[in-house]
Amino acid sequence: MENTKEIKQDGFPRSFWTANITELFERGAYYAMASFVVLYLGQIGLGDYWPSNLNGILWALVYFLPILSGTIADQIGFKKSLLIAFVLLAIGYFTMGYPVWFGGYTLSNSVDPNMTAGFGVLFPVILAIIVIGVGGSIIKPCISGTVQKTAGAKATLGFGIFYMIINIGSLFGRGASYIMRKQFDLSYIFAVSVFFSIVAFFAVLIFYSDPDNQDTAKKTKKSILKILTDMVLVLKNLRFAMFLIVSSGFFFIYSQVYNVFPLYLKKVVELDPAVDLITMANPFVIVFFQLLITKKFGKMKPINSIIVGIVIIGISMVINLIPIFMSGGVKALAFGDLIPLGSLFIVLTVALIAFGELFTSARTYEYIGALAPKGQEGLFLGYANLPMAIGALIGGPAGAFIFNEIMCKNAVQLDSGLLELNSFWNSMGWLILMGIGFASAFSMWAYNRWLKNNPI
Repeated sequence: MENTKEIKQDGFPRSFWTANITELFERGAYYAMASFVVLYLGQIGLGDYWPSNLNGILWALVYFLPILSGTIADQIGFKKSLLIAFVLLAIGYFTMGYPVWFGGYTLSNSVDPNMTAGFGVLFPVILAIIVIGVGGSIIKPCISGTVQKTAGAKATLGFGIFYMIINIGSLFGRGASYIMRKQFDLSYIFAVSVFFSIVAFFAVLIFYSDPDNQDTAKKTKKSILKILTDMVLVLKNLRFAMFLIVSSGFFFIYSQVYNVFPLYLKKVVELDPAVDLITMANPFVIVFFQLLITKKFGKMKPINSIIVGIVIIGISMVINLIPIFMSGGVKALAFGDLIPLGSLFIVLTVALIAFGELFTSARTYEYIGALAPKGQEGLFLGYANLPMAIGALIGGPAGAFIFNEIMCKNAVQLDSGLLELNSFWNSMGWLILMGIGFASAFSMWAYNRWLKNNPI
């Protein structure tokens, strides 16, 4: 039963604002470290492939596990779930920094292609990935569930505020990360994450209250068997299963912001890239253009909007060909020697990806709601994050392969420590990423045509 007393208020209730502030700190914690995970793991000796593989697993856990953790949160209550989640997150982020802080390991200045780290690094890192993935998966259904329960008739505005808060938190996290890693070393990005997680824990403990006044003991218990049965019910729906596959292409490309881009910047463009500041282009675009895009293109059919978003993300990859063939190449400085051309075009790429996200993300939920069988919309929407999980899980190892085996083919090591890439193979890497984006857009178009020709 919804807390109707809260919904009838003129403004949003305290639980709504507490949930949003909590989400701000949680996103701050996550994005404080997200832009540098593959570089950090590479610099503590995990080689060329382990960092991206583990990063893909982390993202997949965060976006897949809400199917299970959301059900548990419904049963024990959002407040208890959030407190548990932030304890897990604080422990997970601390464990990521542990090898450098207390394990005696030193960060290398570069990313060594060979696996040199031992069990003392690999074990805490894998443990941290699992703990952060589980903790992060609990947050999502609790916060979005709170927004839904407390927004009432103002759901559209409520989720607009929620989406804005997510990106403001992302900006705060990246900014704090930049300050700490410059003041100390790269491992201290995890100190920022720990701090934000602790602040969020106390915000929930002191200010948050469950938005649902129904006694949790009276709620219908959903067993693990029931969850698995529902999963089979959803995934055996051919129309929905095909949509999950074709839409995962967008998130495959999106995941390269945190796999290929950091490696490209660090190994090819500049020795100390500000990946956190560069990737700020994503939340900046979303914060400043969300309302405009919604107003101008909100009436576009969801499937057309999704296709436009995927095409944009494909185009965003190919613009990185421009500095390769300009005078001085990707290392040439621009804007009064402030930024290398390669980094500047990565900023533009990240910004374009954000525009693609504006056309795609919210409309995906709308499309799934229309695609689901009548009366099962809520069940199917619970699986809306699966394309992100699929794209990230495949995108981690695939991104590492594209960078290391294609972009870096026939590369020459310079005295500076940077790589001089062969123009042809560098271009091929970006063209492959663009091609995957365009293939995903075409697949989405073909899928929609198939739906029209095969109505239920």
